[in-house]
Amino acid sequence: TYSRTMSLEQEKVDVLICGSGSAGLCAAVWLARFGINYKVLERRHGPLKIGQADGVQTRTVEIFDSFGIGEDMLKEAYHVLELAFWAQNVEGGNKDNIKRTRYAPDKETDISHQPHVILNQARLNELMIGQLGPQPPIQYSTEVKGVQVNESVDITDLSTYPVRVDAVTADGVAKTYRAKYVLGCDGAHSIVRKSLGFRMIGDTTDAVWGVMDIYPRTNFPDIRKKTAINSSVGNLLIIPREGDAMVRFYIELPAGTKASSVTLADLQNHARLIFRPYQMDFADTFWWSAYAIGQRRADYFHKYHRVFLTGDACHTHSPKAGQGMNVSLQDGHNIGWKLGMVLKGLGKPKPLLESYVIEREKTATELIEFDRGFTKLFNSKYREEHGISQDQFAEMFVQAGRYTAGQAIQYDVSAVVEVGERDKEVVGKVTVGMRFPTAQVVRFCDAKAMQLVKGLPADGQWYLVVFAGDISKEESKARLERISQALDHVVKRFTPADAYPDSVIDPILVISGDRKKVEQDQIPEFFTPVTGKWQQKCLFKVYADDESYNSGHGHAYEAYGIDPAKGALIIVRPDHYVAKVSALNDSLVQSTQQFFEGFLSPTA
Repeated sequence: TYSRTMSLEQEKVDVLICGSGSAGLCAAVWLARFGINYKVLERRHGPLKIGQADGVQTRTVEIFDSFGIGEDMLKEAYHVLELAFWAQNVEGGNKDNIKRTRYAPDKETDISHQPHVILNQARLNELMIGQLGPQPPIQYSTEVKGVQVNESVDITDLSTYPVRVDAVTADGVAKTYRAKYVLGCDGAHSIVRKSLGFRMIGDTTDAVWGVMDIYPRTNFPDIRKKTAINSSVGNLLIIPREGDAMVRFYIELPAGTKASSVTLADLQNHARLIFRPYQMDFADTFWWSAYAIGQRRADYFHKYHRVFLTGDACHTHSPKAGQGMNVSLQDGHNIGWKLGMVLKGLGKPKPLLESYVIEREKTATELIEFDRGFTKLFNSKYREEHGISQDQFAEMFVQAGRYTAGQAIQYDVSAVVEVGERDKEVVGKVTVGMRFPTAQVVRFCDAKAMQLVKGLPADGQWYLVVFAGDISKEESKARLERISQALDHVVKRFTPADAYPDSVIDPILVISGDRKKVEQDQIPEFFTPVTGKWQQKCLFKVYADDESYNSGHGHAYEAYGIDPAKGALIIVRPDHYVAKVSALNDSLVQSTQQFFEGFLSPTA
């Protein structure tokens, strides 16, 4: 056992993150923003060099953009715009050859204003590490050996360190950490999960797939498009990589293949058969692997709401839908801000931390169900037995796009999601529990056309987005005055005296109509608080749904399904999911305060 060599010194830390993959790092970005004392333990000797994952869904691009690191990612990535489908050339009389059957756009335009891109995980991790300050608290070459939780400590107790983590460094030095919370982000073979006694439930199918990153020499015309090929000898998926030279192949291998016995030559020869009549040669291979596909989920996602599992530690599935890295990252994105609010003393531990389990367990379960069906779609034998034609395959692949974009997630009711019976009457095109969609608006102070979501940076605060209608009209103006004064009291109730007025709940105003008819002094001071280092009046919270100078009209009210005469309030969480919508009526203020009382701590 490792206990005998255990050092007496025990390092204390508020949050200990086991593993520096996408989930652990995304949680760390939030904790760094909240100023929480945290540490990351990683068994590797340094940052990831070659990432196995590469598909970045639109939802993940939105998250990176909200953290202010979207532009670097988009500049370097390959942008997926079109899908090509190839199948056996049955009509042509030679079914061993393939021919193109159709093209399709990669995403419906209304899914997201962000593109679907390909960029390797090592680079994504590097971008997140860049957000962790000049000396990121990541301790490499440290392997976690076990986790124990003191179950007698109450969920609301933030003064004690009830979780003990034992670890050992590469040179054999034993370390013991005490933490208030631990995140198990340590992958499919998670030590954290195993030491809690949790199991992975599910199955391993006998489908074996190979993957290789290659520099191809070929006359195949769609080599730089995302392409699905159904040939007489199996399926192949082409994913072009960033940098204009490398391409990734996912290859279905013949039934009965053992993953451990596959060689690079096997993959290359099989690919050549699939691409007939085109030639396919390999100038070089950057990385390759072979694996059997299984869909599994941990039976529990937390222990006493002190240790939480994320990412591959609690759900595994095939890589074809490009979900793994994205869903893992979004696990970390979900728990990070909740721990931040709890440890800053702003939020109540029980409702916030329980909502992580409610939301991400459901997401993992849906992901595995989706992946099971999606993987079958790629199985030649399954398609044959169920009479799924090439056209049907292509159609189902395109339909899965909204899900694979990460935009189909809808969280259930919890302390941080409140669904009302008449929500759709108030805001016709926004769904509570789903991510807040965006539309182009014009910033009032400087006439800049921009996406509304760009005005809601992910700095840890909640947003009250008020759609007030045309305030050059007396009725709308009076209504806005009333609402602003009352909401101001609600915001103050949850904002510590020494904090900036917009640091916990941040008001955003979107007006409609001709913005040139509205003067700055007609806008309630609630939306222009004096804040920040220089204590200036902030003018960046007011937007107009109006014609811009160079970018047309965003028609934001129409995009959200809001009647300008009635207006609406949308409460947006720090992670940009919609928490609640309200009509601008007399019960608005009371219902808003009640909602926040459920999980925020009122200040004395």
